[in-house]
Amino acid sequence: MKQLHFTAILILLAISSGLLGVSIILMGHHSHITLTTEFFGISQLLPNEIFNNFAGTAFVTTAIWALIAIHRIEFRAKLGVLLVLISVIALLPLLGSRMWIASLGGFPAIGSGQGVIKYFALLAIGVFLAKPYLATKNIIWLNALPVVLVLLWIGGMKFTLLEAKGIEGLVSSSPLMSWMYKFWDIQTASNIIGVYDIIALTLVILAIFKQKLLIPAVLMSGAVFVVTQTFFLSFPAALSSETLLTTTGHFLIKDLWFIANLLIFKTLIDKRQ
Repeated sequence: MKQLHFTAILILLAISSGLLGVSIILMGHHSHITLTTEFFGISQLLPNEIFNNFAGTAFVTTAIWALIAIHRIEFRAKLGVLLVLISVIALLPLLGSRMWIASLGGFPAIGSGQGVIKYFALLAIGVFLAKPYLATKNIIWLNALPVVLVLLWIGGMKFTLLEAKGIEGLVSSSPLMSWMYKFWDIQTASNIIGVYDIIALTLVILAIFKQKLLIPAVLMSGAVFVVTQTFFLSFPAALSSETLLTTTGHFLIKDLWFIANLLIFKTLIDKRQ
């Protein structure tokens, strides 16, 4: 894999993990971490703040290892194992009922787990770093899957009134997207975003078989995650003077993992040809 892409991937990991880790530690209590400890039945073993510090320290360690791994290749496999461990712990609570929206029928309508499914992207990066020589069709699917999954799942939710209202604050604050509300109502604008997401994920799937669709797929899907990062500039509730990031900021910063996955995805397909 090109060194430039590896460096970019590790920098994206360092930024996202560092901000998440420090923010979680400063926050002192995080509802998703509480849901996780309750799922594993360990909530009563230690105070919530201790579990928060464990989680925050794991992310800070990830950030440090990612920076070290830029120049020390032997750290990349260790970093990959750490990412897999963090991801599995974060993803398993999806098997519990508290992540789902009962009023919408539960699965596949996801509630507080929207931020959790983004750990599939971290898992794919971790597997790649732990076993970078697996540049086969299977590993390409592994790195495409998180992008397809999040665009399908969260994009699909855009067709519900709950999600349409949920993104209203973000969209209305964005100079890139607020114009949509001048032409369409909240639900229609949300539907259009959902259609865009579905087209983008379809291109990602097709690009695995037709390389000429690779650039459109990466650009169209990548735009979703890049635009998400602009909300840090336009949406005040994403940042906090006390904790760096709010829980909304946590949700947004995780999209850097998908940009990293798209870099891996593109490079693996280029390498296969």
